[in-house]
Amino acid sequence: MSRRRPLFGRMYPKMAAGMDRGGMTERRRELLAGLSGEVVEVGAGHGVNFAHYPPEVRRVIAVEPEPRLRAQAGAPRAGGPLGGGTAASAAVPVEVVPGVAEHLPAADHSADAVVLCMVLCSLPDVGAALAEARRVLKPGGQVRFLEHVRADTPGLARLQDVLDATIWPHLVGGCHLGRDVEAELRRAGFRIDQLDRFLFPPARTPVSFHIIGTAVRGGDE
Repeated sequence: MSRRRPLFGRMYPKMAAGMDRGGMTERRRELLAGLSGEVVEVGAGHGVNFAHYPPEVRRVIAVEPEPRLRAQAGAPRAGGPLGGGTAASAAVPVEVVPGVAEHLPAADHSADAVVLCMVLCSLPDVGAALAEARRVLKPGGQVRFLEHVRADTPGLARLQDVLDATIWPHLVGGCHLGRDVEAELRRAGFRIDQLDRFLFPPARTPVSFHIIGTAVRGGDE
């Protein structure tokens, strides 16, 4: 299953490379540190996270709906476009597959972890996507998340709402700046075990508010 966003497919590798030059690479490593077993990465893009998976990971199913990005992620050559990566150059086995977050191509209770990295902002139905993450996770499985989120001041939150209702989603592949990812995870039945809020870039702007952390399936205790 594909979701064509050709403009975003051309823009995103450049955007990701700029973010990594500004320090996002360290956050990607933090996001994936300590993972093991079977992992599903949702919205893997052009494979910018692949190089950071630890060797304890047996396999990554990298789900990407945008055809251009998916082709780059699965390119059978070393290296990757504009600072990204490919399945062939990863240190762990990576299978790049078509699919959308609301219908993951993975069996029930098959994954030790689901990785969500800069993806929940652009989904038409966040609740359905998180329900799918819950479906594919094993009991006690983790969601690792790195997302930009709603601002913590009323003025910037209102500005995010204005941008989300007008131009921003059309420019950036359906992205919405003002989503409350923490609340969405809790609403979907996840228990948040670790969460860190940070500004990236460090100035307080509508695009700067981010969170990184770990959540587990609720009801598995």
